[in-house]
Amino acid sequence: MADRSFLSWPFFEPRHRNWAARVEEVVQELKVDHADTDAACRALVRDLGAAGLLQPTADEDGQLDVRTLCLTREILARYDGLADFSFAMQGLGTGAISLFGSPQQKAEWLPKTRSGQAISAFALTEPQSGSDVANSTMTAIRDGDHYVLNGEKTWISNGGLADVYTLFARSGEAPGAKGLSAFVVTPDLPGFEVAEQLHTIAPHPLATLRFSDTRIPESAMIGAPGAGFKIAMSVLDVFRSTVAAAALGFARRALDEALTRVSTRHVQGAPLFDLQMVQGHIADMALDVDAAALLVYRAAWTKDSGAPRITREAAMAKLFATDHAQQVIDKAVQLFGGDGVRSGMPVEALYREIRALRIYEGASDVQKVVIARQAMAAHREGK
Repeated sequence: MADRSFLSWPFFEPRHRNWAARVEEVVQELKVDHADTDAACRALVRDLGAAGLLQPTADEDGQLDVRTLCLTREILARYDGLADFSFAMQGLGTGAISLFGSPQQKAEWLPKTRSGQAISAFALTEPQSGSDVANSTMTAIRDGDHYVLNGEKTWISNGGLADVYTLFARSGEAPGAKGLSAFVVTPDLPGFEVAEQLHTIAPHPLATLRFSDTRIPESAMIGAPGAGFKIAMSVLDVFRSTVAAAALGFARRALDEALTRVSTRHVQGAPLFDLQMVQGHIADMALDVDAAALLVYRAAWTKDSGAPRITREAAMAKLFATDHAQQVIDKAVQLFGGDGVRSGMPVEALYREIRALRIYEGASDVQKVVIARQAMAAHREGK
């Protein structure tokens, strides 16, 4: 059984512990059929919504509780990668609407995504601009009381599955980051197409989207013209910590699986755990899990305590939790021996699941740049 003693840390309030217990109850009843990824995600969104677990993913007042989001992702990831994915995208896909949307946008979409009646997506990445968001080339040209979209988005989670997309495009108010705007887009619009379904080592709904003279009303814009970069960074500032929490969940599951393995597998008449080298692996894994948890929930608590931005804290949490979850899972695979790479084994699935988390929502290398710049800025300010 995964360690839950961290719930007594001062980062959490009673409501967080109660919520964690509720999520634990729900995951025991979830059924995930991995034979059809799209169908599985549709069913998971529906079931999570019916159970009330999607409530924290959206808020009309823009008050997203990051600790609750992180706890939910950690527990769901420990249970199943697609369950975590389905929950996470409901929050990330509508994060811009929660934080910056108009009353009409919030009223139309947030009740639907919270209840599981609608699936959401976050369309930011382009073929030539992944981490370099300011280099986005997709255009949104003003035409009377409409905008006309042209360009492509790629690696879009829930692409082709979502009912609503938060999309970022160059509206041209200024060069670079200051010339991007955010929009609410639906897949029924003329000129919208799914250009390609993308397949990865851990199957998730991913696609390249193409827009050809797709017209949207000016009321589809989220926030002000040219505010898209700020909106995107604000959303990622909230949800980047939750990526770290998902990695933490994967790592906890790997540690739990490894502990069971080394206590039940015998070598030369004694449990595998009796080998000193094995104990060293377990110690490293436990240390990495607790260190990641401290960074994750420090970032979440800091944001919930009123910090306008947690760029440094979120970057540290994501970098450490994702990189070290990879190491924890690799050790678990090693401790399982040949069974560790057998298709269908939990640690084999975790090995495939964890890799993408070191890339999306800010690759590990980018997080190092962010952390270094934050450290230098604080040094120059004498903090």
